[in-house]
Amino acid sequence: MQCRSCFPIRTIGVALFVGIVPLLVLASAADRPVVTRTVQVAGSGTDELDRAIVYSRQPTSSGVIQRSTETVELNGDLHGRVLYHVTSVFDLKANTLVNTGDQVFSGTVAGSQPVMLHDSQFRFDGNLTSGEEKGSVYLLDHIAGPRIQCTLKVSGTGKDGDGNPTFRYSGECSFGSD
Repeated sequence: MQCRSCFPIRTIGVALFVGIVPLLVLASAADRPVVTRTVQVAGSGTDELDRAIVYSRQPTSSGVIQRSTETVELNGDLHGRVLYHVTSVFDLKANTLVNTGDQVFSGTVAGSQPVMLHDSQFRFDGNLTSGEEKGSVYLLDHIAGPRIQCTLKVSGTGKDGDGNPTFRYSGECSFGSD
């Protein structure tokens, strides 16, 4: 037996469902920029280690864990500064260093307007014996400026005259619609 008085309720329910589903789909896609172009980027940088602010050094069974804030100067296709809140895990038995944490890039990308991008996924690995350093950067979280996302590979190139680590980077940046 059908409920004749239920027809208006069902009709309203279906109309609401049909109207809300597209809005939910649009809302979930709104946070993701539509990629309009992707460019290859490259350049160099210096980790201003001599200006680091060290907050803590905690001994471990194989070394030490250090928490600090550092700045990085970038040149090339990414031009600007990185504020780098880093946890450094020194394993003195294995002679390794692993850096993770959060960083924010403020500058320009391939001639763009100024942008701020956040990365909480980066990882840098260092060999304390050989001095070899490499890492990955994921500037994916948009804070301000044009909608840009960058994924970079980093390789250490030595130290400058003040003992600050220097490096080269390369990768790609995607520009989204604003």
